[in-house]
Amino acid sequence: MDERDRFISSTKNMSDVEVENKLRPMSFDEYVGQEKIKSNLKVYISAAKKRKEALDHVLLYGPPGLGKTTLSHIIANEIGSQIKITSGPSIENAADLAAILTNLGPNDVLFIDEIHRLSKAVEEILYPAMEDYALDFIVGKGPSARSMRLKIQPFTLIGATTKAGNLSSPLRDRFGVLCRLELYSVEEIATIINRSAGIFGIKIEANATTEIARRSRGTPRIANRLLKRVRDYVQVEDKDTITLDDARRALSLMDIDEKGLDFVDKRVVMSMIEKFGGGPVGLETLAATTNEEVSTIEDVVEPYLLQLGFMLRTNRGRMLTHLAYEHFGLPVPKSLKIETEDDDEDEDDD
Repeated sequence: MDERDRFISSTKNMSDVEVENKLRPMSFDEYVGQEKIKSNLKVYISAAKKRKEALDHVLLYGPPGLGKTTLSHIIANEIGSQIKITSGPSIENAADLAAILTNLGPNDVLFIDEIHRLSKAVEEILYPAMEDYALDFIVGKGPSARSMRLKIQPFTLIGATTKAGNLSSPLRDRFGVLCRLELYSVEEIATIINRSAGIFGIKIEANATTEIARRSRGTPRIANRLLKRVRDYVQVEDKDTITLDDARRALSLMDIDEKGLDFVDKRVVMSMIEKFGGGPVGLETLAATTNEEVSTIEDVVEPYLLQLGFMLRTNRGRMLTHLAYEHFGLPVPKSLKIETEDDDEDEDDD
């Protein structure tokens, strides 16, 4: 199954693009959450503007759907500069990057999404551009070849990635500002939902807002997607206000439970319970059993189950905890506590 087809997927799909453009805040005051990052960026931007210099290069990393692209637009707006948007896979060679960089104005912002997917050749061109605002070229071949340096306008590179560990050390070290975006609290998600509902022109009760927020996995993109779908159910019934009952009924029809688990999460958990006694089980075995991609389980399902405390990663494989059994109303095996304690001791020994 394509991860983007899931309601609670934080991966962007085509239907999200138009919505996010409509809902996107354009200033730090409108941007909800990530308070520490916002306060630091305000200082850095103010200082750079006073010096009349380009802001240091910024790396935004964290799970998908938390607002990295939105934050890049806000930074450009606060600086008062234009923003050029591209992605790592779309920059196929050094000439593509050189064309983008030479067309940037003074102190403009270049936003590269999925920057960890840049090729090595493109990275090599990016290093002097980030450090010295220059492009280095080799002209000619053989004994007559010579090196040339082309100066470009000072600019700010904003890189976004969900996999900061995949960035090469030389590239990562050239970013002066590192910002790790965290998952949002229920209260922050509720604020975002209320703002989005106002833009959509639909009323929503406070307890309905909280209900949707609790099932949004701490991710604004998922929250806005769920709000859209709940709105559809309400409008079909000719209502102008989303109530708690409406939200619960709509989310139930979407097969999203009170913890934000959907049918893929449930299938993974139930497979571990029914076929492996709660674990331990290897990742590839679990993927084959559930007919899901290894990357889907590792990057999407597993992190949320770990966050809820439903799963443990041990040196023998993935294991469920008593919380997973209790959530599904199943008796906790007596062997589970012994297994968990043994694995904890093994990890301490390591």
